[in-house]
Amino acid sequence: MIIDAHQHFWQLARGDYGWLTPELKPLYRDFMPDDLTPHLAQHEIDGTILVQAAPTVAETEFLLGIADATPFVLGVVGWTDFAAPSAAKDIAHVAQYPKLVGLRPMIQDIADDDWMLRAELAPAFEAMIDADLTFDALVLPRHLPNLRRLLSRYPELRTVIDHGAKPDIAGARLNGWATDMASIAAETNAYCKLSGLLTEAGNNWTPATVAPYVADLFEQFGQHRLVWGSDWPVLTMAATYETWIEMSRRFLPGKDARDAIFGANSLNLYRINMLAE
Repeated sequence: MIIDAHQHFWQLARGDYGWLTPELKPLYRDFMPDDLTPHLAQHEIDGTILVQAAPTVAETEFLLGIADATPFVLGVVGWTDFAAPSAAKDIAHVAQYPKLVGLRPMIQDIADDDWMLRAELAPAFEAMIDADLTFDALVLPRHLPNLRRLLSRYPELRTVIDHGAKPDIAGARLNGWATDMASIAAETNAYCKLSGLLTEAGNNWTPATVAPYVADLFEQFGQHRLVWGSDWPVLTMAATYETWIEMSRRFLPGKDARDAIFGANSLNLYRINMLAE
């Protein structure tokens, strides 16, 4: 079984993708299920996790509508305003949707690096735990010390670090990132997504430039807390779907590790029962 634990859809006319501008020419068009289906068929992928790309409730509702109409979408990671006075009620409400499996505040785009530690966010994180939702941590390396503090406050918060926290592969900066990721792996129960690395590796990436980062994530999180994702269509800025999945297979040692990272771990992380699908 293969699960793509991180992919996106969007429609430009919706108008709430602040980061998506005409300068991003390969991405500046609609991407919908029919665009992804051939890749899933080619690589015998059984399902996906559809992840938000805009910080609006309207986009989350849009994605949930796609999920209801698209059998291969097993779950949606949406968005709600964690800082709103109504956050706990909002999270309890959206958790009623069967395919809503997690939420993702876009922390990488928030100016205050200490935002996640604000006291007014406590009801939101407690509501996430109560609703048994997964917290997708969209963070950068500079956020990792605060993420470790956050997870020490909420050890029951099921968490996955998106895109390996986006290490600076292009700048070959491994040490500080690796140390902080090792602390999180050792001191918390967080998972980590093996996704998004090629877009952090610059225009002249090679498998050899990416391999040390994959090896470090595997060493720290092990075969039971890594999940594979494509980050499609953002991936297309750096490589094809086929390139990333085949490269990932070569990087991961042994059938047991590949089976876990490409499938079983995602089902466990997002609490998806394939027997019910």
